Amino acid sequence: MGLVRYYISIFLRRLPYFLIVAVIVSAASVTIALNLPPTYVSQMRLIVESPQIPGNLASSTVNTTAGEQLQIIEQRLLTRPVLLDIARKHAVLPDLEAASPDQIVDAMRVNTKVRISAGQNQASLMTITFDARSGQIAAGVLNEYLTEIQKLDVSYRKNRASDTLSFFENEVERLGKELDTRSARILEFKRENSGALPSSLQFRLAQQGAQQANLQQMDQQIFSLKSQREKLLEIYGTTGQIVGVPQQNKSQAQQQLDQLRNQLDAQRAIYSESNPQIKILRARISKLEETVAAEQAANVDATNQQTGNSALDLQLAQLDSQIESVEDQRALLQDRLTKLTLTIDQTPANAIALDELQRDHDNIQSQYNNAVGRLAAASTGERIEVTSQGQRISVIEYPSVPSSPTKPNRMAVAGGGTFFGMALGIGLIILLELLNRSVRRPEDLINKLEVWPIAAIPYVRSRSEVIRARMAWSVAILAIVISIPAAIWAVHMYYLPLDLIADQVIEKLEVYW
Repeated sequence: MGLVRYYISIFLRRLPYFLIVAVIVSAASVTIALNLPPTYVSQMRLIVESPQIPGNLASSTVNTTAGEQLQIIEQRLLTRPVLLDIARKHAVLPDLEAASPDQIVDAMRVNTKVRISAGQNQASLMTITFDARSGQIAAGVLNEYLTEIQKLDVSYRKNRASDTLSFFENEVERLGKELDTRSARILEFKRENSGALPSSLQFRLAQQGAQQANLQQMDQQIFSLKSQREKLLEIYGTTGQIVGVPQQNKSQAQQQLDQLRNQLDAQRAIYSESNPQIKILRARISKLEETVAAEQAANVDATNQQTGNSALDLQLAQLDSQIESVEDQRALLQDRLTKLTLTIDQTPANAIALDELQRDHDNIQSQYNNAVGRLAAASTGERIEVTSQGQRISVIEYPSVPSSPTKPNRMAVAGGGTFFGMALGIGLIILLELLNRSVRRPEDLINKLEVWPIAAIPYVRSRSEVIRARMAWSVAILAIVISIPAAIWAVHMYYLPLDLIADQVIEKLEVYW
């Protein structure tokens, strides 16, 4: 009990210090609570809805997740031009004309609270609140926010879909032109190498075999005719007679001419004179007639220059004419065979070049087909976004005008400040006692000097000292009580409103925490 009374006596002795601190802090907190302007808070809630059309039937080309979409909207909403326009339209700050653009933007961002809640298998929500000096301003700003969010959402998704569609349209056009260029190259190559293409290789190989067989037959025919001529001369030189060799009255050209004339007579019984086949046969007959006339003229000249035996000379002339005709045909056939062999030799290189051109064409064709398919998907996705059938932001709670201020809680501010002032006063008393090392009790004397006092006589102040001390404390307390509210009022009126100071303090504390 003695120890308790001792501490009570210390507290009573230090009571003025306690009262000074407690009264100062309490007066400041009460003044702040009374002078803080009312703040009205309006709120709205948004939700990201899923596409109206199932994705397995038709999907949008805007594949932004709900959380990402809300974050994009938040960042675009809190841009400087948007905030300045809304603040000036609704006169958010009381001294808007005197405030700089940076101050306006900072105040708008401080008063705007955005909270996004999204997760797996959860609906994506956005809650936006705005603090203002009146309920109409708070609700008006949130309505402007809502209009801007809906406009940003629609424009963002439509622009993304339109950009995607435009990209694939340009890609299809580009690939189409490239495909036409590749096709033109292939066509030009086939025209330049029409006789040496891989597609006709088997036909040309068959032609080569047939021409080689014809060439052998012509060689045999020339050899046979030359053998007949030599045999005829040998018999004539030995016997003086023309025997042993069958006489050939007609040359090969004459035989072909007779065949064509017979064929013309047969065709005229079926077709008219204007038929192309009749015209072709007449042209061939005319050419062979010229050939036969030349052979007969040569035979006559040869007859006049030969042995003098007209029958022998005629047969020799006929054989020479046949040999010359076959040799001419052989030369033509050999030239054709040479050209045909050259095209056959060129075919492998042409096949490689054509395969390369075709491979490039097929690659472009594949890219073109893929681009056309994606263009169709992009067109469908763009149509979904234009008709607002894709993912979109909807309102589940519209902004409303608050009927009463939401903050500050004046009772909590005043009560908390008073409690904090009392705690500071007690803390000051404890600190002073811890720093005071003087002897004030017999126990202190015993503990420090190990001397047992006979009696303890307290110091008794006179009446005048007591009065002066009390007057000094009263003046000090009165000055503090008057000066502290006056200083707070001056700061609020001439420096910066207390609500803005409180918001800045809270913002800094949130950053540190």
